[in-house]
Amino acid sequence: MSLSFPLLLFFSFLLISNPPPSSAQQNNSSSFSSSDSPWTPNQNRTLLSPKSVFAAGFQPQINSSNLYTFQVWYHNISTPLTAVWTANKSPVNSSATLVITSSGELRLSTTPSGNNLWPNKPVGSANSTRLVLRDDGRLVFENWSSFDHPTDTILPNQKILNETTIYSKDGRYSFENCTQLVFGGNDSYWTSAAFQMLDDNGKVTQANGGSFITSDFGATRLRRLTLANDGNLRLFSLDPNSGQWAVVWQATQELCTIHGTCGPNYICLTDNWDNTTCVCPPGFGRISGVKTCERKIPIRNLQNSKFLPLDYVNFSGGSNQTNLNVQNLKACQDSCLSDPNCEGFGFKYDGQGYCVLQLERLLYGYWSPGTEATFFLRVDGSETDKSTFTGMTSLLETTCPVRVSLPLPPKESNTTTRNIVIICTLFAAELLSGVVFIWAFVKKYIKYRDMARTLGLELLPAGGPKRFSYAELKAATGDFSNIIGRGGFGDVYKGELNDHRIVAVKCLKNVTGGDAEFWAEVTIIARMHHLNLVRLWGFCAEKGKRILVYEYVPNGSLDNFLFQSGRVRSTSGEGEDGGDMEFGQKPILDWNIRYRIALGVARAIAYLHEECLEWVLHCDIKPENILIGDDFCPKISDFGLAKLRKKEDMVSMSRVRGTRGYMAPEWVKMDPITPKADVYSFGMVLLEIVSGVRNSEIQGSKMDSEDWYFPRWAFDKVFQEMKVEDMLDPRIKHCYDSRAHFDMVDRMVKTAMWCLQDRPEMRPSMGKVAKMLEGTVEIMEPKKPTIFFLVDE
Repeated sequence: MSLSFPLLLFFSFLLISNPPPSSAQQNNSSSFSSSDSPWTPNQNRTLLSPKSVFAAGFQPQINSSNLYTFQVWYHNISTPLTAVWTANKSPVNSSATLVITSSGELRLSTTPSGNNLWPNKPVGSANSTRLVLRDDGRLVFENWSSFDHPTDTILPNQKILNETTIYSKDGRYSFENCTQLVFGGNDSYWTSAAFQMLDDNGKVTQANGGSFITSDFGATRLRRLTLANDGNLRLFSLDPNSGQWAVVWQATQELCTIHGTCGPNYICLTDNWDNTTCVCPPGFGRISGVKTCERKIPIRNLQNSKFLPLDYVNFSGGSNQTNLNVQNLKACQDSCLSDPNCEGFGFKYDGQGYCVLQLERLLYGYWSPGTEATFFLRVDGSETDKSTFTGMTSLLETTCPVRVSLPLPPKESNTTTRNIVIICTLFAAELLSGVVFIWAFVKKYIKYRDMARTLGLELLPAGGPKRFSYAELKAATGDFSNIIGRGGFGDVYKGELNDHRIVAVKCLKNVTGGDAEFWAEVTIIARMHHLNLVRLWGFCAEKGKRILVYEYVPNGSLDNFLFQSGRVRSTSGEGEDGGDMEFGQKPILDWNIRYRIALGVARAIAYLHEECLEWVLHCDIKPENILIGDDFCPKISDFGLAKLRKKEDMVSMSRVRGTRGYMAPEWVKMDPITPKADVYSFGMVLLEIVSGVRNSEIQGSKMDSEDWYFPRWAFDKVFQEMKVEDMLDPRIKHCYDSRAHFDMVDRMVKTAMWCLQDRPEMRPSMGKVAKMLEGTVEIMEPKKPTIFFLVDE
């Protein structure tokens, strides 16, 4: 009895100091064998890879703590659990077991006799085969590997077979054979060459010998390629500093182009932050109680239906579309009206006859300037809703159809002969009176040459500019009341001539020379005819006034389309030149239109430098002096006006003329001014066309403002960091498609780098610049532009 009490005390001490493991404590192991069976969800058991990179085990569902799936996930990451592989698509309850049977089969089931939920039902040796997790995330059992049965994720160095297909967790999307993204099992919306392998550095090789790399290529990080529930295929890398997963590549830049993002009849809208919104088109509305978008007024009479233009809207419904090749918009509209199943049609104003009829259904609608098309939605004739998707169509509709009917000729009568005699008599009398008047006029003024010089007639050849009187222009402009622009050369007013032509009237300041010299210079300017130059229609030289009359360009200047904020001021402090002051809401220019504008401006400057009879320097190339026509054709204004300025006004103490930010270095260095000064200004404008921001606005850089130089920042992005997408206009950056737009944008940026060389002899001529933009001349890598008042680094 005396011995039993000390023994009892000793065992009690052992139990207190070493309690049995609790079910809440984590049980980590390096393998799972038959002796460890069964493995149940409530055991908190975890299988770890040798270096604890990955873990495997049962994980509860987010919306139910009593349902589990067997998963492989990244271990010891601060972000929420990131699963890379799942054994069972259907979750199991807490009574499920994972065992290695006596026959060596790895079995996951809810009951001992239930179906084996483990993929491909692997079989090994009952006594020796173990379930092991590798450091590359691969789960291995004998000859079976989880890499052969991926779910929604591909890991680095995982070999991708030809028939490999991964699915999103909700099962709506799949990456079939690792070549195309598919919605609903049969609706493909993105294709690529077959993926073969993702390596540790962020490079994905493809079956056709090609490859693509991530934005952080070369960094040693954890990576994964995952198909998300939103249908987009993304490549993630783990930021070691923040511990967060960052997207370094994604298949689709515009989420709205993914099928199934919105339901039938909806239009998907997206912003720069990958957020999508589904809205009903005009004439449609959401029915209360259900989340569907239906017509407010059903189409009762098909022939009485009408169309609402939805600019930049596209419906890509797949098999229910009919592609036609038509001559014009009317033919496309008639084709839709004649088909009772036609819900609308898409049309492009590109002259290629693009016409797509949308039949039976309106599926996968989205808005994007990249569509370059207008969708005409068919609605009932009594529908009162107006289109809220406006853009290019409203600018292109510049003419109104007018029906002109001529009266029927009167029946012949006996008075026909009498009328003919009367008309002929009056005509003869007027002709005789005119001859007498001219004869008297010539006889009275013997010195006709002096009279012609007084009127300036000898300087106005046939087809030359028209001479207006000051009274005519004063009446046309409403006493010069409608000002539309201010600039260093003078103020610009809008006016309407007697023949109803709309004109821009520029009142020049500080003009040198007499009337004869002024008329001679104006005649030279008027002879400069080019598609991309503003046309000079006439002039006025009266009462000490010097006025030029130009064609009116209604869309204003290029800066209104490129920049959100106000305009830059010229060195004279008088504001902008020739641009329309009515800012209004301007449409966002897509990449093709921007390229056409850049090429048109280059060709116009090359014409002034190389093709004119007289050598003409513009000396003030900037967005404010580039006007935009109805068809987005660029037109340069204020060319040749330097010849009309006083010498003391052109060459000041610093010889600086133009606008700060666009002036070439030779203006400050007191070097001779050549056509290469215009080349430099054009290079700066070319970068602004690509980026959509002023060259003086500091972009994402750690550089101090006094050291900031826009061309140098752009050179680093293109030639050093290889991130041309960082300098694109953020408003249409999501429309940038590397396959469709890279060559165009790359030529524009590299050409700008050559134009912005600080030494004039290093810059190409404007003729060669135009050829570089056209792609007919190979563009070599230029020297890095430097700030001309700083020492080269």
